[in-house]
Amino acid sequence: MRNKYLFWTLSMTLLWFFSPLHAQKNVIDEVIWVIGDEAILRSDVESVRMEMQMMGQRFNGDPYCFIPEQIAIQKLFLHQAALDSLTVNESQVMQYVEMRINDAINQVGSKEKLEEYISKTIPEYREELRENVRNNQLVQEVRRNLIGTIKVTPSDIRKYYSRIPQDSLPYMQTTVEVQIITMQPTISLAEIDEVKGRLREFTDQVNKGEREFSTLARMYSEDTESAKRGGELGFLGKGTFLPEFAAVAFDLNDPKRISRIVETEYGFHIIQLIEKRGDRINVRHILLKPKVSESELAEASARLDTVRANILEKKYTFEEAALYLSFDKDTRYNKGLMVNQPREDMVSERSGTSHFQMEELPAEISKVVDKMEIGDISEPFKMINKNQKEVIAIVKLKSRIPGHKANIADDYQALKMLVEQQKSEEILNKWIAQKQKETYIRINDNWKNCDFERDGWIKE
Repeated sequence: MRNKYLFWTLSMTLLWFFSPLHAQKNVIDEVIWVIGDEAILRSDVESVRMEMQMMGQRFNGDPYCFIPEQIAIQKLFLHQAALDSLTVNESQVMQYVEMRINDAINQVGSKEKLEEYISKTIPEYREELRENVRNNQLVQEVRRNLIGTIKVTPSDIRKYYSRIPQDSLPYMQTTVEVQIITMQPTISLAEIDEVKGRLREFTDQVNKGEREFSTLARMYSEDTESAKRGGELGFLGKGTFLPEFAAVAFDLNDPKRISRIVETEYGFHIIQLIEKRGDRINVRHILLKPKVSESELAEASARLDTVRANILEKKYTFEEAALYLSFDKDTRYNKGLMVNQPREDMVSERSGTSHFQMEELPAEISKVVDKMEIGDISEPFKMINKNQKEVIAIVKLKSRIPGHKANIADDYQALKMLVEQQKSEEILNKWIAQKQKETYIRINDNWKNCDFERDGWIKE
């Protein structure tokens, strides 16, 4: 798959295209490529090169050949986006931009340090990032339109499999299927009252001018990431928040007033408005989580141990217990079967299926499952769920497929994804080759001596 790296680069690296974090002020600029009526500058290449180095990405050959070629391909896609009058969701663009700014502030320590580092103000940085993110989303939209719906038949997969030499078949790591039942310990009313009392004290201190909300967030909020920024969440749309949180946050109008206490699945919050901007809002919050006592954990463990005993005595099945007794709403109606949720940064052939490699499971579950045989039901154990709460769980190992060379019987979904990827690349490769023929391309003589991934850039 000659261009696999190219398409990964388009979707990942070009998000940082023209990154303002590394604008090269000391480079003597020059036009090195022209694509249609768009110029590629030496400084553009330097920006991407330094960003990739910072992110630890490897170059596929000479960066001064590889990077301009990738930028040129992006410009072909952007030109098509303009022809097709494509647009992007500006709210989603700004959500990502604010997340990127917040991450950058978190990395360097403060807004002031970030502005010093990038040699520009946050508003200037925001505008540059917005253009970069918008371009990336347009590129992805063009690609989706070109590829359309890829239809892969069982015959296609068999043909693909039969053409791969046996010594070139991908090695598939061991995968497991796991069912889970969780029990959430009961938290005492006294503990909840204590948490609410602390939040009321914080509100009083802010209202009286004794403490800044941001200072209290840094010191006490249990949302550790936002606490580093004084509780600030950045500009986000209503759909980004939990409904209970959003209902209160978007009802705030006065930055000097603190919200009432809000309960969500994460704990209890108080919220302070920073700024509203259209359908987006920037707020600070302080999160406190009621603590579970050892006695409450022991009680939940005993209850779940009884459930396990009843399953082993065949009073009811694991699947029935999951449906009627489990606190895990993600698996309750799926017979307790865990699903490998797609990650935003890496969607594998297992994403959306019930198959996990051991390292893809939560650490506490992986440790238990590693010692189990198929059909075993574990003893109760403590774990942290996705909401960062302590729960007691039991798991059942439904299946284990040992590591092996890929085969159709066990790895149909993985092979299907490979065939879909191959067909997608064929469509995009054909389209790029045609656009190369139709587009005016000029490369500076000093930048032509390259072993490009694609033919067609240098026209005789």
